[in-house]
Amino acid sequence: MLGKVYVFDHPLIQHKLTIIRDKNTGTKEFRELVDEVATLMAFEITRDLPLQEVEVETPVCSANAKTLAGKKLGVVPILRAGIGMVDGILKLIPAAKVGHVGLYRDPETLMPVEYYVKLPSDVEERDFIVVDPMLATGGSAVEAIRSLKKRGATSIRFMCLVAAPEGVEALQEAHPDVDIYIAAMDEKLNEKGYIVPGLGDAGDRLFGTK
Repeated sequence: MLGKVYVFDHPLIQHKLTIIRDKNTGTKEFRELVDEVATLMAFEITRDLPLQEVEVETPVCSANAKTLAGKKLGVVPILRAGIGMVDGILKLIPAAKVGHVGLYRDPETLMPVEYYVKLPSDVEERDFIVVDPMLATGGSAVEAIRSLKKRGATSIRFMCLVAAPEGVEALQEAHPDVDIYIAAMDEKLNEKGYIVPGLGDAGDRLFGTK
């Protein structure tokens, strides 16, 4: 059974994503908008977090209320572009631990190669959200999630801004236990492996590099 794919159609997410796509949007605004969309997506992706009842004293009386049931969360950006989504998520989930996975593409095989992995020590106990603005061919996402699983992670979700159908299919095939959360499902990949219409190179646009 394949993991589910959730496309967030919230008007604020779609509005901000349109500005992110615009080639005339500068680095500062691009970075701020990616941060904001990540916050909005974090709101949606945490909808099913378990709750428990507690008793609290209001200024009027004691009341039964709900609080998070101690679920341990982890956010893992795929370097480097994934870093642009982390702070937006932490605004809503400040107690989440942050890991990092670094990958580069081998120039001969074109396959992703792991060069850096740093995760919280209690990997087995955490629910992880792996983040990257783009899901293009799916190679980086597949390898990053494989890196987490090799180190004991069992509960993983993947979150990105825009995805190509080819990347979604590749990720589902490699990791059918991982649900995918995206702001937009785009049309296709072009001959260079870029998402169409996409938003260009997310890393370059986030960090002002070419």
